[in-house]
This record gives sequence, structure tokens and C-alpha cells, in this order.
Amino acid sequence: MNELTFTFSDLVAGYVTGYDPSTDTVTLNTSDGRPFAARLTPNTVAEMLRNLGEAYVDAGAQFRGLLQPGRFIHVYGVFYPGEANGTGFEAKHVLLFAKEADEYRFESPDWWQRQVRAIADFYLQAEFGGAGIFDYRGYRTDLSILGTKTQSVRQETDTISRLVYGLATAYLLNGGQPYLDAARAGADYLIEHFCQVDRSQQIAYWYHAIDVLPDGGERKILASESGDDFNAIPCYEQIYAIAGLTQLYRLTGAPRLREIIDLTINLFQKYFRDPDHGGYFSHIDPVTFDPRSPALDTGGHTNADRKNWNSVGDHIPAYLINLFLATGEQKYADMLEDCCDTITQRFPDYDNSPFVQEKFFGDWRKDQEYGQQRNRAIVGHNLKIAWNLTRMNSLRPKDAYVAMATRIADLMPSVGADPQRGGWYDMVERVTAPGERFHRLVWHDRKAWWQQEQGILAYLILDGVLDRPEYAKQAREGAAFYNAWMLDTGAGGVYFNVLANGVPFELGSERSKGSHAMAMYHSAELGYLAAVYGNLLRREQPMDLWFQPQPGAFGATLRVAPDLLPAGRVRISQVWVNGHEHRDFDPEAMTVALPHSDQPQNVRVRLTPTALIKELAGAGAGAIGGLA
Repeated sequence: MNELTFTFSDLVAGYVTGYDPSTDTVTLNTSDGRPFAARLTPNTVAEMLRNLGEAYVDAGAQFRGLLQPGRFIHVYGVFYPGEANGTGFEAKHVLLFAKEADEYRFESPDWWQRQVRAIADFYLQAEFGGAGIFDYRGYRTDLSILGTKTQSVRQETDTISRLVYGLATAYLLNGGQPYLDAARAGADYLIEHFCQVDRSQQIAYWYHAIDVLPDGGERKILASESGDDFNAIPCYEQIYAIAGLTQLYRLTGAPRLREIIDLTINLFQKYFRDPDHGGYFSHIDPVTFDPRSPALDTGGHTNADRKNWNSVGDHIPAYLINLFLATGEQKYADMLEDCCDTITQRFPDYDNSPFVQEKFFGDWRKDQEYGQQRNRAIVGHNLKIAWNLTRMNSLRPKDAYVAMATRIADLMPSVGADPQRGGWYDMVERVTAPGERFHRLVWHDRKAWWQQEQGILAYLILDGVLDRPEYAKQAREGAAFYNAWMLDTGAGGVYFNVLANGVPFELGSERSKGSHAMAMYHSAELGYLAAVYGNLLRREQPMDLWFQPQPGAFGATLRVAPDLLPAGRVRISQVWVNGHEHRDFDPEAMTVALPHSDQPQNVRVRLTPTALIKELAGAGAGAIGGLA
């Protein structure tokens, strides 16, 4: 039974081991060492990897001469089972990642910066027509695969916030006033239309969405209308409501942003925080704000007295690290440490599964019957834990952080990755049944853009901090899959999902460039931090960041550390204020003393790996500045 007697097409990602011109056959080994032979034909096409906004580069005439041993390639072709010499495999499309065998175009110093800029341009065109007028009354959550607006009148808080995050990040990486102007307009719109401030309780909370009515009016929706969160206020929605505001605050120091951010944190501490057992509840009642309200267990939902990965872990990357980077205030570091300690103490379940436990009752008993997840794992959440614990270990080092991060990093390739084609899977069963070799894929074998992000960033920072070849390999292979198949080089933007073989999946909400689950957050976060980790930790290349602090912002001390990185690895090497070189900065603390001004100031900062500074110390004062 189940004999493969039919042809099928698929992708093989691997390292070239040889090329035989007499048979026109290239041999390669997959990530996990399995050998494949692909016969080339006169009709085999080949191309060079391209970034968003770049033209197609045909390599058909040259690629056979570029098949040196060790080169990493993607080969898409047709399998022919049952032939005389076994299963035949004919290559139809070959993707090369650079001209040189040991080169990867996505490791060039400005690859990710240009990608984020292209994604920002896509969303500005899709939402505002590219006219330079950023009127968020016309913003719509739902966008087609081409970036056109649908008939939906829905504006969701989190997707606007995610767009604000992405636009602010595009400015942080590239400069470009329109990105910052659009981010500011979005933040103002969020605060004015989606935020409710309760001064008596000193909290702020956020509506789930607004429907824009035909007469221009608004229908505000407080409780979530999404899946398992229906008719509740989920913690993660409140978390992502301030992701964009916090990233923008890093750039501008606007007091209004800080006030709303802190009032929202008050909401978390007052109503979501569990003072008895620690951690944060996943949902609160939209009427009483009670996390144990019986109303949360109606309508087939079980959200009363529950905790989960999102309610604990999402605080860390969505806003807390960025808020600490902007302010240096220890209360945010304390909150970060508490979240990370909760993860290391409560989430491991390695006696039963290679995946963490993600769903809990309020007293931290396992909840393995919750909604659709039950006893299942999200691969990306495991990778996200490894990434964020590694970041936090640079701020407040703990053996437990490194131990859990590296355990996840060592386990995930064999249970959550696709060693045949590259990339990371979505939801899998946490345990295998007797006789099963693989953790069963729950819904499909598709690969979501955000889970690829978590894998790339986890292994990039782990390699940058710990310098382990296997982590460098996983980071590179993950980035190769993402840049090869997740970028829509035709219409622009990033695909939500691709099939296991990299072909875009274009059905339902997963064919969208804007939806309840997708805006610009993850693609911009990936671009920003891949540039930071790649340039500053792995390849020792300088990079520039842009800020525009308001008059009086940050007490006249601008903090420009790009992320939580190991102490002493990165320094400021040059600063420009309003286009003029500025020398009043602390290179090790990565702070800039801002001159007095009654206008916003444009600050450009060059960050350089300390090892590179030492290497060039004898090359003259202008050597580092001349690198960019």
C-alpha cells in the first residue's frame, strides 16, 4: 500500500557534493545529510536570489559552472519513482544564493534594510495610495494578495499598531521622513480612536476593532471577535496594541506615547497579573475585567482562569525590551526578568515532549484540552523562547536562560524543521504515538512567515553570542528559505503562508497581505534584528540607525543600543545631529547627549562592533567612518 508509482514535484535544499557534466547531474546533501541526485535538462532554468524591488537575474547560461562543492542551492523538480535506476529526479528550477560558492546575498550589510524599506513602501501604497497623506480613516485591516483593499470596513487595533511598528522600524533602519510621519499619524489615530483611558484606575485599555460606517461614523468593538478569544479581552491583543507606540517612542520620546504605554502596563499589572501564582492571565471579562469570570467559559470557550505563552512571553519582544532600551529604567528590566523566570520555571516539559507546554490553568496545571491547540505545539513559540531568553541573558545573565535557549535550539531542527526543503513548520502534535517517527502536523505542512522569523532570529543571536557552527548553519538555512520563497517579488510584501515546497498558498485569509493576523510587524522585526545580529555580532560590519527625538525628550540623553546584546560587543563610532557631526556621546553606554533645541532633531548614529574598532585602531581616525 501507499507505493509511490506516480510523478510528483518537490523542492530539495542542500549542499552541492559534485557535478558530472557527462550525465549533466548535480549531487547534493540535505541539511540532515541525505544524498540526492538531480539530473539537469536543456529546459532547466536557474536564477539568482533577489530581494524585494530587484529584477529577475537569469543564471541559465552560467549555473552549471557555478555548481562547486559546498555551495548551498534550492532545486525544484519532478520525481519519477520506480525507474530502472531507482527514483529519478529532474531539476526544473535551480536557485543560487550568490555568485561565489560560500556567499549568500542576504548576508550583505544592507540586504535587510532594503527589504524593510520595500515592505514599508508596499504598505504605504496599499493603505494610503503613496500620496504622502497618511489619513488612517481610510486604513483597512484586510488587504488582498496584491495589496488592494477588500470590501471589509474593519480596522483592528493590533494591525494598525503592527503597521506603526513596521513604519517606525523602516525609519530606524533607513531614515526617510515619510515612514516616520506615517508612523506618527498611525499612533495618534490609535490613541484617539481605539484607546480608552480610565483616570480613576490609572489604566488604559484598547478596543479590539472599529468598523467604519458609511456615514463616516464608527462602531467600536471592545471584546475580541477572533476564534478562541471571542467575547473576551485577550492579553496578547492589549500587548500588541502598544508594540507600535513603543517602537515609535524609541525614536521620538514623545511624552504622550509614554503615558499611554505606562497606563497600559498598569492594566496588565492590575487586571492580568496573578499576584498569587505569578504570570499573567490570558483573558479578562470585558465587563468586569475579572480573569476568573464564569462568563469567559460560555459559548464553548474556556478562557476563565487560564494562562498561556502569549500572555507571558509576548510582553518581552512586543514592547518590554524596546521600552527598556529607550529608557534604561530598571522597573522594565524587572518585569522582563519576571517574564523570563516564569518561562524557564513553568514552560519546560521535557520528560514528556521536546516542545514546551504552552497552555495552563491559573495554578499552572497543564491545560491540554484548550480550544484547537489541545496537546499541540506551535514550533515558532519554542523558537521565540530561545530567541528572547538569549536576549535577556545579556541584560541579566542566568544559567537557566542559556540552558533552556540552547536546549530548544538543539531540539527543534529534528522535530520542527523541514530538512528536505528548509523552513519551519507550524502546529504539530507534542507527542508521537507508538510506531510514529514524526510529530504529526496538525492542519497542514504549510510554513508561515512569522515562524520563519522566529527561527532565523533565534539561531542568528545564538550564533552571535555563543559562536556555534550548527547555529550558524540553521540561521543561514532559515534565512535562505525565507528570502527564497516568502518574498513576493512580483506584487511586493511578504506571503502569509507557503506550501512546504515554497509555492505560495493563496486560499482564504492566508492569501492576504493584511488580515487579523498580518500587518508589518514580524517582517519588519525580522529585517531590523537580522541586520543587527548579522552585522554587529556575526560579520563585524557597522550599521547606522536614525532617530528624531522631540524637544526635551529622554531628559536630553538618547539611548541608541539596538537590542539586548552582550556587554562590550558594540560601540557608537560616529554621530550626526541635523547632518552635522556631533561628538558628545558615550560610545560604550551607547548614549548621545542631545543639544538643546526647540525643534525635533535628526540624529544618525553609527554603531560598530568593538572588535572591528580595535582592528582598525591603527588605520587612522577616519577609517571607521569611511566604512559605510
